Amino acid sequence: MRVTGLFIYPVKSLRGCAVPAVELDALGFAGDRRFLVIGENGQMLTQRGFTRMAQVNTALAGGTLTLSSDGAGRVSVSTASDPAARLHTVAVWKHEGLLAEDCGDPAATWLGDFLGRKCRLVRIGAKFHRPVTKKAGRPGDAFSFADGSPVLVTSEASLADLNDRIQENHGEPVPMDRFRPNLVLSGCAAFAEDTMPLLRIGDITLRAAGKSDRCIMTTTDQRTGERGKEPLRTLAAFRRDPTLDPTAVWFGANFINESKSGVIRVGDVVNPA
Repeated sequence: MRVTGLFIYPVKSLRGCAVPAVELDALGFAGDRRFLVIGENGQMLTQRGFTRMAQVNTALAGGTLTLSSDGAGRVSVSTASDPAARLHTVAVWKHEGLLAEDCGDPAATWLGDFLGRKCRLVRIGAKFHRPVTKKAGRPGDAFSFADGSPVLVTSEASLADLNDRIQENHGEPVPMDRFRPNLVLSGCAAFAEDTMPLLRIGDITLRAAGKSDRCIMTTTDQRTGERGKEPLRTLAAFRRDPTLDPTAVWFGANFINESKSGVIRVGDVVNPA
């Protein structure tokens, strides 16, 4: 197996970035989901309710995050923690009471104008702490604003199998970006990522944390924000597991970065354990 794709999503639910290499840190892939858009009451905003978020580009360079969209200009904020920043108490699913730093009025105004509602951009800073609570988690495992685990792994074979089934259902195939993976594998069987307990990439070890339950975001075109029926319609026909959750559909697998430092590059050999 080899790594054929690496992706980070600097702001949860905004567009991601394909990268040739990624560093690991205590929270997973460095730069991944370190920012969050929140509403007036501190609730997280995602593409589940605001498909327009799919049209916001993100870019990281020189310690700066830049948001942009065609016809809407751009805004930039620092990625560095600011001890003087206003703190917000936010929640990501069952993880409540997380402390995040406000990124200032220019970013809030730009995002609010684009999304058509009042909101703020917040950042992980020195006061943020979110331990991994999955059964596979161990002391010292922590992660960012990601949904379920630090690293989401998919494979080219899994997508090919799914798209064959979608086309048999007279639907249009979907690209990998619908699933917002961090790491994409080649050279394995379809859905093999579900059952690999460990992935070793050079000196780096990723530990399995269970299959990934997919939501309506996968039906949102990541270029236009338009929403359809696939891939959930087809996944629901063959990717359910009544022993886990009879209502869930699965694609991809969650992993925890057992290694808290190191670099993964596109083309690296991957050894399952």
